Amino acid sequence: MVFDGAQIDGPLLLAHMREWARTLGFSQIGVAGVDLSSAEPGLAAWLHNGFHGEMAYMAAHGMKRARPAELVPGTVSVVTARMDYLPRGTPEGWQGIEFARLDRPQEAIVSMYARGRDYHKVMRSRLQSLSERIAEAIGPFGHRVFTDSAPVLEVELAARSGQGWRGKHTLVLNREGGSMFFLGEIYVDVALPPTDSASGHCGSCSACITVCPTGAIVAPYRLDARRCISYLTIEHAGPIPTELRPLMGNRIYGCDDCQLACPWNKFAGRSTLPDFDARAALTGGTLADLFGWSEAEFLARTEGSPIRRIGHERWLRNIAVALGNSLRRKEDPALRAALQARADHPSALVREHVEWALRVS
Repeated sequence: MVFDGAQIDGPLLLAHMREWARTLGFSQIGVAGVDLSSAEPGLAAWLHNGFHGEMAYMAAHGMKRARPAELVPGTVSVVTARMDYLPRGTPEGWQGIEFARLDRPQEAIVSMYARGRDYHKVMRSRLQSLSERIAEAIGPFGHRVFTDSAPVLEVELAARSGQGWRGKHTLVLNREGGSMFFLGEIYVDVALPPTDSASGHCGSCSACITVCPTGAIVAPYRLDARRCISYLTIEHAGPIPTELRPLMGNRIYGCDDCQLACPWNKFAGRSTLPDFDARAALTGGTLADLFGWSEAEFLARTEGSPIRRIGHERWLRNIAVALGNSLRRKEDPALRAALQARADHPSALVREHVEWALRVS
């Protein structure tokens, strides 16, 4: 099928795009316009309050995030894509299974999205493949693909294009797919018919706000990243604030609590791709074992994983906090010995967190 580039049938092209997307592992395709001006006041207020923490790039890009045509000149439509990431073999009742990990203080908890292959790599290549299929149908066109990799207002674009609604935890929620999915975008210079937005269905539920260990969801639809465990363990480069360390429990990379508590995630879809199947070392591994990884082991075991981006130093920092929290709950000579083995680590950052963990336990 080839479209006449001067007379593209938008609805028909979109129907075909959805078929192509399914074969590439995407769960849903939508289309949004480029006028996001109504979202700018909220973005400006969030930045003004400092809720972005040390993510300086958020402020550096300013309102460009809400102006697709400024980021990529010529953009007239944004194709949005959703890809489920729960591993293929995820059992029923997985939310309870994940919550139970918090009651095993010697276990290291890695956020579910990070237990498999780096989603940036998976999404980007498949969005590019989708773009190539579109080009085969309509001829060359201007486009650029994004996956959490540029100043893009992802949640706003996803909500406007019908991928779901913004939940009170600020993530996108879908009635048929919960929130356990990645988002990606293709900025295109082709006018496509926008898809209908989705209405909100959080109602009076506040489970995500109640369950947040650090109180990072300061109000419905408002997140202070500086208190979020995902931010602290991944984006934050320096010492973790001492008052927040005891609240982190045994979470060493990210935090899923707000999603585990969300009733809509009983509908979360499983990925069709093997890429997101969990690596054994990152699911159920012990704090002591992971803390013992040398830098070479860390790099080898996290090859192709999103975890590699934090580096070995922050990996040790995070686990040191978790070890301290574990020892506070129950004395364990093996865990204490693991910490003591890193007491003279070359990194001042690691040494500080090891010292704290030994002191408070």
